[in-house]
Amino acid sequence: MQLTELFTDDSAVSPVIGVILMVAITVILAAVIGTFVLNLGQGLQQTAPQASFNFEYNTTANTTTVTHESGDTIDADRLNVTSSVSLTATESWSGTVGAGDSATYEKDTGDWAGETLRVVWESETGESSATLSRSTAPAE
Repeated sequence: MQLTELFTDDSAVSPVIGVILMVAITVILAAVIGTFVLNLGQGLQQTAPQASFNFEYNTTANTTTVTHESGDTIDADRLNVTSSVSLTATESWSGTVGAGDSATYEKDTGDWAGETLRVVWESETGESSATLSRSTAPAE
């Protein structure tokens, strides 16, 4: 075989490129199918809703009313009002919570002064949560 013939012979280039492309397509296809089958992308669609809440403190009755003012409608099962002290819901949310819906909470002991309340949303799977609103009660 002549040396010049070796450099000009390109008969094997096309099959090699074809095999490389077929392997690349197979790897990409397997990755996409594996993502769907293993459901790896499920957490990406669980974003926290955007909503605004108002907190109205009644010091004589030792209650606070939390009202959804504006924003996304939220499933009531996904919302919790939390505090560092024990709270009792005297009127709670049900169904879906939209603008104008309110819930009333009573503090078991003491006054509200300096207490922080949070409206916390939890995803359907329980994998993530977010504080939607926060309020600190005014000092008396």
